[in-house]
Amino acid sequence: MTNSSQTTYCLPTHISPEEFLRDYWQKKPLIIRNGLPQIIGQFEPEDIIELAQNEDATARLVKTYTDDNWQVSHSPLSAEDFENLPERWSVLVQNLEQWSTELGELWNAFGFIPQWQRDDIMVSFAPQGGSVGKHYDEYDVFLVQGYGQRRWQVGKWCDPSTAFKPNQPIRIFDDMGELVIDEVMNPGDILYIPARMAHYGVAESDCLTFSFGLRYPNLNDILDNVSKGFCQQNPDLDLSEFHLPLRLAQTPQKTGALGQTEIQAIKAQFLQKLTQSPAFDQLFQQALAATVTSRRYEMLLSDEMADPEEILTALQDGATLAQDNNCKLAYLEQPQLQIYANGEWLDELNEAEKTILKHLADGKTLDLPTILALVQDSIEMDLLLDTICNWLDDGWVVME
Repeated sequence: MTNSSQTTYCLPTHISPEEFLRDYWQKKPLIIRNGLPQIIGQFEPEDIIELAQNEDATARLVKTYTDDNWQVSHSPLSAEDFENLPERWSVLVQNLEQWSTELGELWNAFGFIPQWQRDDIMVSFAPQGGSVGKHYDEYDVFLVQGYGQRRWQVGKWCDPSTAFKPNQPIRIFDDMGELVIDEVMNPGDILYIPARMAHYGVAESDCLTFSFGLRYPNLNDILDNVSKGFCQQNPDLDLSEFHLPLRLAQTPQKTGALGQTEIQAIKAQFLQKLTQSPAFDQLFQQALAATVTSRRYEMLLSDEMADPEEILTALQDGATLAQDNNCKLAYLEQPQLQIYANGEWLDELNEAEKTILKHLADGKTLDLPTILALVQDSIEMDLLLDTICNWLDDGWVVME
């Protein structure tokens, strides 16, 4: 068993993961020259323009006629959409790890950040002068130059009160504030930008920029999964234990009124009961794990089916098992080991299967001796090979 992420971190040699998380993460931007040279040559502009026209791709075509006249077309895009374009335009395609396992493997270069925060890899192609305007994102992003050059400016911190240009199809503004970065990125270079920090990229030449986005879960999504947990009527979560004592206000009120005093008192008691309940704590953990491993985009699967004998032969010949980074894997360790994949709790796994997926989620690759050490006998190994085939078919793991 090996931990491939240890040798592929994209940080500069003088900045450790601990130092990055302490001094830069969500605090200030960072330029990493030649931080991800592996991305060079994986795609060319023609690849992205062709992919954007795939009926299963999630893509946007952004056209700039003047600084106050922007237009956006959404997928499905066709060849006609790329005709008669203005001088400045960009095309963006989401979820690139869906289309390239090799590109998805580059998530391991950012393994110093928990993978449950991963959103997706987006690519932006622009000819010289192309841009998507001055803006900020609600998520942290590592911008990796894969082809050509792009000039990036990074400016002020923004917040929900930041004013955007009116009557435009994208959220852009004019005021970047004082610039803290104004540099040209070359192939392999990385620019880290914290969430809500203004930035502006303009293509110096035909270029591809890959955005490795990381975000925290949406509160509404967590609440939805908490609600689903309540609806499943977990026997360990007896709602009768949340019976709240009635505490009347000290002064008489109108008969029909539900007063603020009672509302606030009941809310406080309700929240106190929930936060002190071990059963609710477990439900919340499960809801959070389901939320952070959920995919934003529908997963495309191959029609090819894995064969157990071929998988065993490949492992015997030295192949290894790794996570497919198109899949979102995470696990809980308390009160017992639970594995989640793409928003689903895998509650029927045996201990060997749990251990394998836990190692893969941590960025490790497993060879045959490591796998054999986890099983009891040949019968269990045969069953495990069938399970691995299912994981391959479901797009959770890959053979390397």
